[in-house]
Amino acid sequence: MASLALDAGRPSLVRSAADAAKRREARIAILLSAPALLLLFLFIILPTIAVIFLGFTDFELGYASFNFVGFENYAELLNDRTFKRSLWNTTVYAAIVAPTSMALGLGIALLIESEGWGKSLFRTAYFLPVASLLVAMATVWQYLFHPTIGPINAALGLIGIDGPNWLGASSTVMTSLSIIGIWQATGFNMVLFLAGLSAIPRELYQAAEVDGARSALSRFRLVTWPMLGPTTLFVTTISIINSVKVFETVKTLTEGGPNKASEVLLFTIYQEGFVFLRVGYASAMTVIFLAILVSLMFLQYRVMDRKVHYA
Repeated sequence: MASLALDAGRPSLVRSAADAAKRREARIAILLSAPALLLLFLFIILPTIAVIFLGFTDFELGYASFNFVGFENYAELLNDRTFKRSLWNTTVYAAIVAPTSMALGLGIALLIESEGWGKSLFRTAYFLPVASLLVAMATVWQYLFHPTIGPINAALGLIGIDGPNWLGASSTVMTSLSIIGIWQATGFNMVLFLAGLSAIPRELYQAAEVDGARSALSRFRLVTWPMLGPTTLFVTTISIINSVKVFETVKTLTEGGPNKASEVLLFTIYQEGFVFLRVGYASAMTVIFLAILVSLMFLQYRVMDRKVHYA
C-alpha cells in the first residue's frame, strides 16, 4: 500500500518540478532580455511617446514653458505648402529609387551568382557605395554633376547635347538626387538578393530543367522568382524605408533648393525643429511621417505576402 501511495504521488511531484523549471527558465529569460528591453524603451518607445506628446504643444527650443494647442499643429500642416511639397518630393524620390535599386540589385546578384570566378571582387566593388560615407562622396558627386566642368555634361557635349545644371535647376535636381540614391542603395540590395539566391536548393534547377525549363529565363520564372518571395518582401520594405529617410544628400548638396524643388520630408522636419526651433510643429510632422510610413509598410507587407503565398 505504501508503494502504491508513493507511485500515486510521483506525477504531482514531476509536475511541480516541471513547473519550477519553467518558472526558473522564465526568470532567466527575463533577466537576459532586460537590457535589450530597457534600451528599446529608452531609445525607441520613450522618444516616440515624447514626439507624439510634443506634437500637441507649441514647444520651442529655448523657452522654459509651453502650452497645449490640441490639433492646431496638424491643422496648420494641412495648409502648409512647404510640407505638401516636401511630402510630394519624398514620394517621387522613393518611387524612383526603391524599384530601380531593387531591379539593379537583383540583376547584379544574378550576374554575380552565375559568375564562375571573381565573385568576392564583384561583391566588394558593388557594395563599396554602401560602406562609403555619403557626406564625403558628396564632393565627388558635386564634381560629376557640375554644369561646366563635370564629366557628365562633358560626355553629353561630345554627342551634341547641352547638359543641364543638374543640381541647380528645379527640373533636374530630383533626378540627380535619385541617381545618387540608386547608386548607394543598389549594392545593399544586391547583397540581400545574393543571400536569397544562395539559399535556393540547386536540385530545384535540375528538376526544372528535367521538366523542360531549358532557358535561363524559364528557370528564373519557375524557380528563382518564386523562391525569392520572402527575400523580395524584405528588400522592398527596406528599400522603401531607406528611400523615405533620405536626408544627407539633400542637406549636403542642395539644402532643399532651388525653390524647395528638392526639399524632402526629413529635411523639412530638421528645418522646423533645429533651425526655426519649432519643436512642437516639427513633432507633428514627425507623427504624420511615422503614420504614413507604418501604413505603407503594412500595405506593402499585406500585398507582397499575398503574392508570396499565391506563388
